[in-house]
Amino acid sequence: MKAGSNLEAVLESGQFAVTAELGPPKGTRHQLVEKKAEEIKGCCDAVNVTDNQTAIVRMSSLAACIMVKQLGLEPVLQITCRDRNRLAIQSDVLGAIAFGIKNILCLSGDHQKFGNHPTAKNVFDIDSIQLIQTLKKMREENKFLSDDEFSGEAPLFIGAASNPYADPFEFRVVRLAKKVKAGADFIQTQGIFDVPKFGKFMEMVCDQGLDKRVHILAGLIPMKSAGMARYMRDSVAGVEVPDELVARMKGAKDAKEEGFKIALETIEQLREMPGVHGLHIMAVGWEDIVPVIVEKAGLLPRPAFQGET
Repeated sequence: MKAGSNLEAVLESGQFAVTAELGPPKGTRHQLVEKKAEEIKGCCDAVNVTDNQTAIVRMSSLAACIMVKQLGLEPVLQITCRDRNRLAIQSDVLGAIAFGIKNILCLSGDHQKFGNHPTAKNVFDIDSIQLIQTLKKMREENKFLSDDEFSGEAPLFIGAASNPYADPFEFRVVRLAKKVKAGADFIQTQGIFDVPKFGKFMEMVCDQGLDKRVHILAGLIPMKSAGMARYMRDSVAGVEVPDELVARMKGAKDAKEEGFKIALETIEQLREMPGVHGLHIMAVGWEDIVPVIVEKAGLLPRPAFQGET
């Protein structure tokens, strides 16, 4: 069954897709969701709404997705396996579908020890690959994981994440292949800074023909300070920032402008890379740079599809 989402239509048409990220507020003010949504409206094909990112309590992804959709953007609902068991997850998926939310990104979730409730009990009733399988079963069989049937359709476009830099490097493509086999339709990667190493990862992806079976969107994290570059290099798991980029940011007269230039250079390389079908921009706390990056990269206007209902 076709999901009928705008993101799916863009990717299936063969055009280079653009998605962005929106972090819900650490509070109840819907105006903050509206402000971020307004900043990125019109420059991306869909917007990811994070789910208690870095294990910090925030407004629920589902609630923020509903707001985003009502504001005229297409949401990607992120679901982590850390916080909910299979009953709660499938319940949220039904609710999302009822509100016309069709894109779902399946994630394990950052460990709670990194967040603001380090002693919280994690769940991990199912893992991210089993979550992909669950959504595929709901979409194609109209059944829950228990094999019970449910009423109505589940027109889902199923996403997953990939970290091309985690060790062991050779295993990254093996894990990606498992997610594709489980039913992932699109993949969003961790932020790309070491482009040559990502190129090696994509060579392995293409050698296995995975680029023909799944849409890969390369992650982009715009850097706005030398401190941010250093922090990501030294403290963010799964991100590899080459020393020369850190030095470049440190030596720049205007760090934000230099980070912007690096982002554009990275996009130019990614667009030429075989197997890369799109871009996922994660501008944490710098959402207003997203439309500027997309415009300067020559990725506007974005195509618009009504999709299937």
